[in-house]
Amino acid sequence: MIGRLQGRVIESDYTSCLIDVHGVGYVVLIPLSTFEKLPRAGEETALWISTQVREDAITLYGFAEKDEKKLFENLLEVSGIGGKLALAILSGMPLGSLCNAIVNGDIKLLSKISGVGKRTAERLVVDLRDKLPKLNLSFAPQSADVIAQDDPRKDAVSDALLALGQLGFKSEQARETVNAIASGLPPEECSSENILRLAIQQLAGSRS
Repeated sequence: MIGRLQGRVIESDYTSCLIDVHGVGYVVLIPLSTFEKLPRAGEETALWISTQVREDAITLYGFAEKDEKKLFENLLEVSGIGGKLALAILSGMPLGSLCNAIVNGDIKLLSKISGVGKRTAERLVVDLRDKLPKLNLSFAPQSADVIAQDDPRKDAVSDALLALGQLGFKSEQARETVNAIASGLPPEECSSENILRLAIQQLAGSRS
C-alpha cells in the first residue's frame, strides 16, 4: 500500500500528475488544491497518497497536505461518493469553505459543486457534519470575503467562485478578484454571469 511518494514531476494538469520515483513513473490523480501547490516539471515534490484498490484497477490519489488526504478519505465514507466525485468536491471550492459549508449545513452551496446534487449534498451534511470538527483539519475559515453572509450578492459571488475553480483558476486569486468586482458593481449588474465574465477577463490577463 503506497502512502507517500517523493520524486520529480514529469508533467501535470488540473486533475493528475506523473511523478518519476527512481525511474518509475506513477500516475497520480489530484484535486485542484494540490495542483496549485505542485512545482514546475522537472522539480521535486512529495505527495501523500491514498491508494484505492478495486478488482480491475489500483488508483493513486495524491495530496500536497496530509489533511487533504484525511478529508478525501472521509468523503469516500459517504454513501454514493467514489474517488472521482470526491476529487471534484475537493476541487469545487476552497477547502476551508467546503468544511464550513458541510458543518453549517449549506445544502444550496454544496449542490452547486459539479456532480453534487441535492441528495448528495444532504448526505455530505448528515454523514460529516459532526465528524469534521473532530478531525482538527488545518484548513482555516475563508475570512477574506468582503461580501457579508446576508448580502444579496452572496449567491452570485459563490456561483462565480465555483465556476472559476472548475476552470482551474487558483482559489485565493479568484476570490480576491471576484470580491473586488462584486463590490464595485451596481446591484442590478451583479449577476453571477457578469461577475464570471469580468473575472475571467482579469484573471486570464494576469496569466499572460
